Amino acid sequence: MTDGASASHTDAETAQIRAAVRALCADFPGAYWRAHDSARTYPVEFVEALTKAGYLAALVPEEYGGSGLGLATTAAILEEVHASGANGAACHAQMYILGTILRHGSDAQKAQWLPGIASGELRLQAFGVTEPTSGTDTLALRTTAERHGDDYVINGQKVWTSRAEHSDLMLVLARTTPRDEIEKRTDGLSVLLVDMRAALDNGLTIRPIRTMINHATTEVFFDDLRIPTANLIGEADKGFRYILDGMNAERVLIAAECIGDCRWFTEKSVAYAGERKVFGRPIGQNQGIQFPIARAYAQGEAAALMVRRAAELFDAGEPCGAEANMAKLLAGEASWAAAESCLQTHGGYGFAEEYDVERKFRETRLYQIAPISTNLILAYLAEHVLGLPRSY
Repeated sequence: MTDGASASHTDAETAQIRAAVRALCADFPGAYWRAHDSARTYPVEFVEALTKAGYLAALVPEEYGGSGLGLATTAAILEEVHASGANGAACHAQMYILGTILRHGSDAQKAQWLPGIASGELRLQAFGVTEPTSGTDTLALRTTAERHGDDYVINGQKVWTSRAEHSDLMLVLARTTPRDEIEKRTDGLSVLLVDMRAALDNGLTIRPIRTMINHATTEVFFDDLRIPTANLIGEADKGFRYILDGMNAERVLIAAECIGDCRWFTEKSVAYAGERKVFGRPIGQNQGIQFPIARAYAQGEAAALMVRRAAELFDAGEPCGAEANMAKLLAGEASWAAAESCLQTHGGYGFAEEYDVERKFRETRLYQIAPISTNLILAYLAEHVLGLPRSY
């Protein structure tokens, strides 16, 4: 998102950022998150605190009021958020969505939108890609954007568009040229920036979806929504390759959150196993308790190395599709293994809300299927890395 020189930070500087994030998150303990989880409400205070501290503008260049950090440092921020027991899903999209604008937006678009995003005046939290009929088959999406003079008219539907109710801006991937008129499968799609403040109830409708976790996700409907052609990001019909930058960043940052979850679960497991006594001794003395915790810890530490590698490649402007996908795969599996061992270690108490284990257990389970499922990652690696025949 920034060049390697400006994005580089020493380990000491990153350590200072990590410590500052931990201190901020300490003001939002488990009781805060349990309350929002129970009421299914958006953690406004937490998002505002991250915004005020400048963390949500981490990737915005300094000339636009941001911090100009690289993806590796930004990943460390989200890792610490999750390691503290919090949930970055309330606002993490602003970080990875920015990749499309920073790398492919015009100077005029950056000047128009980035300062407000950096200051917190504007929230860019919504990313409209997935559709009910196509799912992760992005090239089969049906939402259209037809040009009419100085406007694009958008019609269609998106689903699993998280934070749409709490965002001012949304990036939308829509078809601008019919599939039967394009030569390459990846052509014909464009990225458009929608100002949701003007669009809501004026061609844009948002409907919340109640889910197993408090994820503020929605389905979004476009009915003859008109937006200026000036809101087209990059070239028309070339949008698919633009969002890949955002998707790679998304995988790395989600993987970093999984590493944070893994460390939170491991810390909880070790503490409980050391203090809980059954049959006259700590349960942590039993190998049946020790081994799952130790194995999940090893998985998490190994996955963290891949997350770091993928982020460094991204910051250097190098291809990182394979590494970003492997980071997401390995970190997601590690966090789930740590969640399983933590719940098992706590036994019945793991299901009690006051321990926060069941909340985090639900939260980290999501990352086996989102933002991309483990099976699709394996299919990608098989075809694009190992050269096996395409399976889908």
